Amino acid sequence: MAINPLFPYPLYLVISEQDCYPQSWLHVAEEAILGGVDIIQLREKNETDTGFLEKAKKLKQITDRYGIPLIINDAVHIAIEIEAWGVHVGQNDRQPLEIREKYGQRLQIGWSLEDRAQLDSKQMAAVDHLGVSPIFPTKTKTDTITTWGINGLCEIRNLTEKPLIAIGGMNLDTSASAWLSGADSIAVVSAICRSKNPRERSAQLKELLT
Repeated sequence: MAINPLFPYPLYLVISEQDCYPQSWLHVAEEAILGGVDIIQLREKNETDTGFLEKAKKLKQITDRYGIPLIINDAVHIAIEIEAWGVHVGQNDRQPLEIREKYGQRLQIGWSLEDRAQLDSKQMAAVDHLGVSPIFPTKTKTDTITTWGINGLCEIRNLTEKPLIAIGGMNLDTSASAWLSGADSIAVVSAICRSKNPRERSAQLKELLT
């Protein structure tokens, strides 16, 4: 499958300090980039606002060094403050149209697709890419409505031209099938963050997508 020019980032790392423990999460991020990760999202669900901002600044120094886009999960104000590439929001966060109206084109906007009805939402006009979540059940994200599976991903691919990021249970065994079923990017958490060699694991995953 060809790289989508609208979202030319096939290997997408979602990272948090907790998901990398006991390894240094910043070390994991840099090693993952060296292994082939194309884009990184910082997701810190249990961090204070001040703590999230400090982590975002530290990660941005690394992503800027390597020319890697950085996405901030939920916290639009932090994404704006550090001049992140984008923000990713869910159904219960600030809505895409509100973000676009306030900040224009300063942020790429990703939106979590939790049910098919969202594809008919007026919010889609402000969405740059969709996170199809989860493809498979995963311990790193439990507050979800639909487990899509590969068949669900195929169905969504036929219903929208928006870039699709597959997330949830993505690893060496599942990533290729999601990629071949129409995902434009594979978002990985544990498969890289829990790896003893995140650079090597990232390279292995990237090889499946190229």
